[in-house]
Amino acid sequence: MISDASISDMFPALDQKIGGQKLVYLDSAATTQKPKCVIDAVTDYYKHDNANIHRGVHTLSQRATKGYENARGQIANLVGASRAHEVIFVRGATEAINLVAQAYARPQLVEGDEILITEMEHHSNIVPWQIVCEQTGASLRVAKVLDDGSMDMDSFTDLLCEDTVIVSMAHVSNAIGTINPVKEMCTLAKKVGAVTVIDGAQAIGHLPVDFSDIDCDFYAISGHKMFGPTGIGCLAGKYDLLKEMEPWQGGGDMILSVSFEETIWNEVPFKFEAGTPNIAGAIGLGAAVSFIKEIGYETITSKEDVLLEYGRTVLQSIEGVTLVGASMNNAGILAFTVKNIHPHDVGTIVDNAGVAIRTGNHCAQPLMDRFGLTATCRASLSVYNTTDDIDCLAKAIDQAITILG
Repeated sequence: MISDASISDMFPALDQKIGGQKLVYLDSAATTQKPKCVIDAVTDYYKHDNANIHRGVHTLSQRATKGYENARGQIANLVGASRAHEVIFVRGATEAINLVAQAYARPQLVEGDEILITEMEHHSNIVPWQIVCEQTGASLRVAKVLDDGSMDMDSFTDLLCEDTVIVSMAHVSNAIGTINPVKEMCTLAKKVGAVTVIDGAQAIGHLPVDFSDIDCDFYAISGHKMFGPTGIGCLAGKYDLLKEMEPWQGGGDMILSVSFEETIWNEVPFKFEAGTPNIAGAIGLGAAVSFIKEIGYETITSKEDVLLEYGRTVLQSIEGVTLVGASMNNAGILAFTVKNIHPHDVGTIVDNAGVAIRTGNHCAQPLMDRFGLTATCRASLSVYNTTDDIDCLAKAIDQAITILG
């Protein structure tokens, strides 16, 4: 197994001091740090292969196209898609979900249809469906979350009916880390004929994903939460559905031919990739996939499980700290409050100690409302973290309590 020191050494940003203290980065649910191999892949593209893809016959264009399409194949292999062309490059999970909402759902939905989501969704898996409901007259239904932050499967099952056309759910909650039983949820959804969409932004950097085994119809990914660059992500979709869908955006490369009388669309996935894409981002994402495979999901998940258990024990030992939504199935998130201290104040004080955590509603206001909160502190773990990082967080929280408690 690769040592903790060896893993952290792969991430240049971790080798710095904040407030005179060595950086302890516990905000990976917002974005993961980038290993050197990803940074090098992006830099090498711009240094040696900078050219547009698909259209050029010159050497640089051919090399850029190969790197871009190789990355597509790497993603397809990582998530278990049946073919590379089931993977569409987008800016991130947000754009992926919006693409499904507008290119698939909007033409399908009519008044009386229902879209089912859950209380734990990120805003990016709420707002696109609200928009499409306003456009079509469909209704949005919401399955409940239990007190421990896990999915209320009775609520989910009860809301499924013959009017349910789309079911969209987080694989992992960004705010509290709950891992949903997405395979079971997709099976239940398909019994009523619903199309299934999974927001996988928080899952793919922490646990293995098998698109075919889950048997969902669409799976959304954000590259920057899986050690890749920002501004790049993917939508994995079943090929037959993608083939039936009309393009969401028009422009270059998504067409086979254009005249003033008629335009003929390109094949899947290119008809959904209008304009010059984030070529460097895609190549960097391919490098992130290689990094994940080098480390191995077994190492990632086992290490994060140990850190999560340790972190829960340490935080619960601090008087005044309360964990929020601490379900047993969790992908490395410690959500908590500190009695009589606003989360933003906690975040500011721990930052002065060199510890980076996230505070606020985490783009999950309905979930905060569910727990009767306006905000929480969130320490989110990744493979580069250690128990020492948790100890630094605990010491910084103690300082916040001493100053403000």
